[in-house]
Amino acid sequence: MGRTSDAKRKILDAARSLIEGRGYSALGVAEICKAAGVPKGSFYYFFESKEALALAVVDEHWEAQKRDWTQALSGEAEPLQRLRRLFEGTEAGQRAVQQDCGTVAGCLFGNLTLELSNQTEVVRGRLQEIFDAQVGMVESVIGEARERGEVGVTDTREAARAVVAQLEGQVMFAKLYNNTQRLSPMWQNCRALLGVTTA
Repeated sequence: MGRTSDAKRKILDAARSLIEGRGYSALGVAEICKAAGVPKGSFYYFFESKEALALAVVDEHWEAQKRDWTQALSGEAEPLQRLRRLFEGTEAGQRAVQQDCGTVAGCLFGNLTLELSNQTEVVRGRLQEIFDAQVGMVESVIGEARERGEVGVTDTREAARAVVAQLEGQVMFAKLYNNTQRLSPMWQNCRALLGVTTA
């Protein structure tokens, strides 16, 4: 049992690394298995297709990111401080990856959205669910700030979409230029989007 479990873990880890480094479309099952060090039969024991594997990678990444976002956005700090923590955590994560491997990885979800949104409906649908969940988490915090009179926006849902889009776009620019300095303006941009009224 330990060996089969280990094989699945190896496949998921190899797939995520390859997808982050090269994208999804150019990958084949044989290459994933080679990188994982498992026979091809093991792949189809756990995953019925490459698309199913991609969904598993996405879901696993979202579980980890959701924990990070929940930790940043919850607690007793003021709402805008919690929102700022989200941006600071995102920047720190991208810097850590760059220091480790020499390049800015960007966002797995954003990368796959750009690559696959017109290719696989199942993956696109899952990414839509994830981004909607992110928007919902951010909207809750913006709503708190609005109740406190700290932001000028009236439509908290659209404001949250703009905040998530800004975060995603800045991460994409950091990846494009391989420069995490592109992430530094995120919080000031967020304040401008929300019409923050406090110092």
